Amino acid sequence: MSAPRLETRLRSATQEVVIGHDTRFCLIGERINPTGRRIFQEQLRAGDLSAIERDVQAQVEGGADVLDVNMGVPLTDEADLLAKAITMVQKLTDKPICIDSSVVEALEAGLAVYQGRALVNSITAEDDRMAQILPLVKKYDAAIIALPNDEDEIPMEVEKRVELTRKIVQVATTEYGIAQADIVIDPLAMPIGADGTVALTFFETVRRIRDEFGVNMTCGASNVSFGMPSRHALGAAFLPMAMQAGLTSAIMDTRTPQIVEAVKAADVLLGHDEWGGAWIAAHRARQAATA
Repeated sequence: MSAPRLETRLRSATQEVVIGHDTRFCLIGERINPTGRRIFQEQLRAGDLSAIERDVQAQVEGGADVLDVNMGVPLTDEADLLAKAITMVQKLTDKPICIDSSVVEALEAGLAVYQGRALVNSITAEDDRMAQILPLVKKYDAAIIALPNDEDEIPMEVEKRVELTRKIVQVATTEYGIAQADIVIDPLAMPIGADGTVALTFFETVRRIRDEFGVNMTCGASNVSFGMPSRHALGAAFLPMAMQAGLTSAIMDTRTPQIVEAVKAADVLLGHDEWGGAWIAAHRARQAATA
């Protein structure tokens, strides 16, 4: 018997977004992140946050429902920078925010200034990592992304990923009083170019987690196509297949219309876009824009 399918509710000051198995797929815009962006890193070190405004606009226009904000720049005060970035993003959009940092002090600084109910990115199944971050998640009434890997390695087997998910859910709910609905599992999308079986492992992991725990799930959508040509085509195939298995959100660059359109089409075909209302509205908006 499958577990009840849960809803994860995120809020900005004025808007609520529901991540769920029977709702439209949640697109988490990943672009507000300096990783691999040398010029953006230099701007942030100099205290120039102007590029964030462009990134927010591009991700929202591309269809992002939630915005991931990461300010992990070496040689900066990440806590101060993240708090400033989140404050700025909240003035630019009413989309909820996913606060993304590996630094506990930065997460708390971001949560302290955030107006609404955030998603925190992320924890693993490591005991010390959960002990550091789950109290913050509880204190600020946030939701949490959790990855089923531990101090040993990233597990390649479905059973190990499910086992570590079970541990995370058990610890978060019983030791920290976090609702199971507020745990979003990242089932670990891996590069298909390194191992041709990783996508199949991912899909099976998603199905197992959905059926046993009913929780919502997300992933770094671009991971699967890393190092391969025609990455957008691979992404446009991967996400609808993952949605069929039970994936309910993805952290991705929404400036890629080919992938966003594939997700929206899958929403229609999976019955998550009632009567195709959002699909038809988007088509009419495009027609009006080109008229």
